[in-house]
Amino acid sequence: QVQFAESGGGLVQPGGSLRISCAASGSIFGVYVMAWYRQAPGKQRTLVATISNDGGTNYSDSVKGRFTISRDNAKNTMNLQMNSLKFEDTAVYYCNYVPARSAYWGQGTQVTVSS
Repeated sequence: QVQFAESGGGLVQPGGSLRISCAASGSIFGVYVMAWYRQAPGKQRTLVATISNDGGTNYSDSVKGRFTISRDNAKNTMNLQMNSLKFEDTAVYYCNYVPARSAYWGQGTQVTVSS
């Protein structure tokens, strides 16, 4: 049974930084393209950043230059370093495969950017 567990969210001021993590279990983690997604209040879930099994990355235009995705295949973990946070980054952040598998959504981790 594949499970993703997100952690590390919290409240941060605009311009601040936060690092969130994803722990995978029950998965051959290293062979898959992984991603961070987010869902803001009242909006659909969107793709934030992807990372291939060999470390190649892609970012949405809204976070490019501010967020950095990374993974450790040996530990089955993935991280998202978020810098220069903006109000519009407020959302619940989730990790999943690319493409996402609906059965594997976790509870996510809440990131709130507020002054």
